[in-house]
Amino acid sequence: MDIEKLYEMLRKVQEPKGYYFSNDKERTFELLEGLLQNKERYGYMACPCRLASGEREWDKDIICPCVYREPDVEEYGSCYCNLYVSEKWNQGKIQHAHVPERRPPEKIRF
Repeated sequence: MDIEKLYEMLRKVQEPKGYYFSNDKERTFELLEGLLQNKERYGYMACPCRLASGEREWDKDIICPCVYREPDVEEYGSCYCNLYVSEKWNQGKIQHAHVPERRPPEKIRF
């Protein structure tokens, strides 16, 4: 799958749920490329902003969209990577603050 196809497929599924890609299309495409690389490397689309272990069960919390996306977007208007954002975030109506890592330290092995 190429990046454009992945972009369109995910956009159509996620926007109705209130999750938008960042307006920074260059950054968005870099992140989508990372997802595709992780799919090729591990067999699943692990978050491109975190180090995956290669063990699907261990990494299930960071398979995109990760389990942290909903609370991140709710609290900060953006997920950890800034791949998925709220409409208000894209419109500049809320501050673009640093999103702290929510993944528990024991899950970060590397």
